[in-house]
Parts: sequence; C-alpha cells; structure tokens
Amino acid sequence: MVFPIVAYGAAVLRKMSQDITPDYPGLKTLIDDMWETMYASNGVGLAAPQINKDIRLFVMDSLQIFENLDDEEQGVYPDAPGIKKVFINAHIVSLEGEAWVYNEGCLSIPKIREDVLRSESVTLKYMDEDFKEHTDTFNGISARVILHEYDHIDGKLFIDYLKPLRKKLLQGKLNDISKGKVKVDYKMIFPK
Repeated sequence: MVFPIVAYGAAVLRKMSQDITPDYPGLKTLIDDMWETMYASNGVGLAAPQINKDIRLFVMDSLQIFENLDDEEQGVYPDAPGIKKVFINAHIVSLEGEAWVYNEGCLSIPKIREDVLRSESVTLKYMDEDFKEHTDTFNGISARVILHEYDHIDGKLFIDYLKPLRKKLLQGKLNDISKGKVKVDYKMIFPK
C-alpha cells in the first residue's frame, strides 16, 4: 500500500518519535508499505513521521543514488555502491569526520532543494527489521541519507540547517506547501 506523504507544517514532522517493540502492530507490513511508498514517490529514504506515524522507524536506499552516477563520480564517495536498510529505534552514538555540503530535498517539502552541511560519518545503534541489534558506522552519501531520515524521527527538517535569511526567503514556498499549493506526482496530505 502506498501511503500519502505528510506535508511541511504537520505537527507529526516536529514531534520526537518513540521507540517501538517487536510486537508493534503490523510492523512487517508497515515496513513493506514504507518501501513501496518511498519508491512510488521517487525517494531514497522515508521516515515514519512522513507517513503520519510518530515512531523511530525509517528506510533508506542509497543504491539508487549511485545508479545515476558514472564510475568517476562514484569514486568520490567512500560508500559506493550504497546500501539499502531498515532502521528501527535508531540512536546516534557519534558523529565524526569533516562536515560537507550536499544539496538535499525532502518528500515532505517538495520543490525545494538546499545545500546542507552534515558530518562525514555517523555511528548508529539500531535494530533491523528482525529486531536484531546493530552498532554500525556509515559514511558518504549513505550517512547523509541516514542523517536526513534520522532528523525526521527527532522532529527536525533539513531546512532547520539553513541560515535564517535563506529560510525567510523560502517562507512563502513553505507556506504554499503547507496549504497544499504544490503539484507533485505522489499522494500528499496537508495540515489543516
């Protein structure tokens, strides 16, 4: 099932998400539906708050990004060819490396892309879809996608990293998104 994506302005996008247990109702189906929703929306990551669920769950597939890069471009990133993973109850252990800029977008904030500075690598403690615990370090593009989705489960958005003047210049577009005045090729729900 493809869920509608929650648009900018919805309270769930600013809420700290809660850890879940292995008996969370319909978890396997929810994860399958999140993959389907992410791919149907042409995303590379999707967090539960983006489908109106305030739980610490996100999926990401950085393999898609590398499919669109030539060999030389791929060689720039240490995580080539990318990863595809489910993250449950993720918590950051550490952020390391030199921060770098990359142009980000978000399914909940369509038609806006901005340069965001993020750490080079992230070490996360998390559960996989079978509730097996992991502590892993990710870097490059994969770390970037993970940190973007992780922000969602902490109630943050990529626009929070922008300088105040830049954010003020975008305010009209952000207001239009929250009012439903945006055309996208995927289903969305807008705040009332």
